[in-house]
Amino acid sequence: MPLHWHDLNNTEDESYILNELAQAMETRMEQKLPLPPFTMETAIQKIRMAEDAWNTRDPEKVSLVYTEDTVWRNRAEFPNGREQVKEFLRRKWAKELDYRLIKELWAFTDNRIAVRFAYECHDDSGNWTRSFGNENWEFNENGFMMRRFASINDLPIKEIERKFFWPLGRRPDDHPALSDFGF
Repeated sequence: MPLHWHDLNNTEDESYILNELAQAMETRMEQKLPLPPFTMETAIQKIRMAEDAWNTRDPEKVSLVYTEDTVWRNRAEFPNGREQVKEFLRRKWAKELDYRLIKELWAFTDNRIAVRFAYECHDDSGNWTRSFGNENWEFNENGFMMRRFASINDLPIKEIERKFFWPLGRRPDDHPALSDFGF
């Protein structure tokens, strides 16, 4: 038979119920699978999930994999916290049009992953760029990214030099990987 608030006899009962509720909420805390410690397979899975999310260009969706107090370095910007990350991503994708990204595993340890990546995009004047970079990621025990440090180099390219042509969104599984391009 369920217990209702009006059935409680005293504050001791209320305190017990609130404590039980808090413990239940902690044990059901949201997780972002796969969780550390990472294996080769789970590190690659985590990277592909990140690539897929970033290729949506949806700041709300992308930001949900980071801790509330996440710490970033991205070029000369240093967003701290999920809200600053969302604002950073809004600005980024307002300027980087037709954005297509490929990420690839470089190395991993228990709760850290190093990634190489390349993306292509153009500005509102039609000037194309291919950006190459490396990211170092650190995750908490629930699989949320606590730290993201990125170093990025930009190469202006002509539209005919583009390599990433899949429809906007998720890169198809049969599309070449980053190493297939020699990047």
